[in-house]
Amino acid sequence: MVEDLRAAAREHLLLHFTRKAAWQSPELPMVVRGEGVYVYDDRGRRFLDGLSGLFCVNMGHGRADIVAAATKQMETLAYTTNWSVAHPASVEAARLIAGLAPGDLDAVFFVNSGSEAVESALKFSWQYHRNTGHPERRKVIARHMAYHGTTVGALSITGVPAYRAPFEPLLPEVFHVRNTYGAEVSPGTPVSSLPCVQDIRDIIEREEAETIAAIFAEPVQNGRGALVPPDGYWAELRSICDENGILLVADEVINGFGRLGHWFGIEREGIVPDLITFAKGATSGYVPLGGLIARRSLVEGLMNRDDALFTHGATWGGHPVATAASVANIKAMQDEGVLGNVLTLAPELRAGLEDLAARHSVVREVRGTGFFYAIELMADRDSGAELTGDESIALLREVLPRAMREAGLLTRPDDRGATMLVLAPPLIADRAVIAELLEKVDAVISAAEAYVKAQRA
Repeated sequence: MVEDLRAAAREHLLLHFTRKAAWQSPELPMVVRGEGVYVYDDRGRRFLDGLSGLFCVNMGHGRADIVAAATKQMETLAYTTNWSVAHPASVEAARLIAGLAPGDLDAVFFVNSGSEAVESALKFSWQYHRNTGHPERRKVIARHMAYHGTTVGALSITGVPAYRAPFEPLLPEVFHVRNTYGAEVSPGTPVSSLPCVQDIRDIIEREEAETIAAIFAEPVQNGRGALVPPDGYWAELRSICDENGILLVADEVINGFGRLGHWFGIEREGIVPDLITFAKGATSGYVPLGGLIARRSLVEGLMNRDDALFTHGATWGGHPVATAASVANIKAMQDEGVLGNVLTLAPELRAGLEDLAARHSVVREVRGTGFFYAIELMADRDSGAELTGDESIALLREVLPRAMREAGLLTRPDDRGATMLVLAPPLIADRAVIAELLEKVDAVISAAEAYVKAQRA
């Protein structure tokens, strides 16, 4: 039966971001159920979900409470639009999310995914500036290797060359600056002197501030491997935007809903952005839901006349079932104290990963915070030897996936700018699960190290 499904998948199911060889393989993975922090394949093998699905199953698999909320909503009202109509589930979800957002970000616009959330933020920024008398503000600043989505507007903001190349030319007025990889502030040196900050000021000066609509950035950048910014970086972004009338957009699609131990990752920076985008963890992946949160003053600026409207929407935006699931998810997070769990166990996770790195010379660096980390690999840290292109490809496409299957670990080898393994366990993971995760990661890195040593023997 399952082999028939594999054959049907190879014939009919066009997989996302999947190379032909993996798609057409008779060993195509087939996940059939999930429970807690584990998923199971068709052969009954158990895998620790080390990536929370795709940074989204924060509350774990198989939760009866979220399923019950979605079921009850389907029985009561399966669908109504949010176009000129409200319904209780979307109102309650918006109220809860606005209450969790920092500062005066209290207006929530629902869509279905992170890409759509970023697309919505782009369109909101354009229309806000137009409606407040500045239609020339169309340009956007984003960061190299940052991933912001796949729809055309979001892909234009995305700074990953491999994702952009098949579709270029994209929107022409998006400018990418250096990200915070390797950015360190020396004692007595202002954050403003960092090249990644100076790049932004240079673009604003060159393009003229009056033409810039927004700056998009993740509190901790996913692309290039869990880049945690230096202290003061986000405060500097806030100052730049305030000085120049630019909107500051915090892309929280991955960071939000507890991934960093806060409802929104920007909270750790102590500043309030103008817009927040979210998705993934808003429902723990049980139903698709994304959204945009805007400051009240911006909404009032956009809606500055009686006939004004945000000229944007989607059939499924604010779907009753998705928003009911989000309400159940958020209440479960509150009741079970999962943010505290992340803040308590994150130092132990980091210490375990750093100990693992010290024992394996193939590890260049461990980066991240909360329950979000990247392990960057090289050939040999002690000698400074780098991986060859062929070694990197073999690790990413063969060695690491095989070692993960053998170890019973589901996570992500990542090639965006380096050779990496990304970790983002469910937020419900306890101390025993963290220990199990570290043990499995140790096995995977050991396999990578053995491969590199064999290649160079």
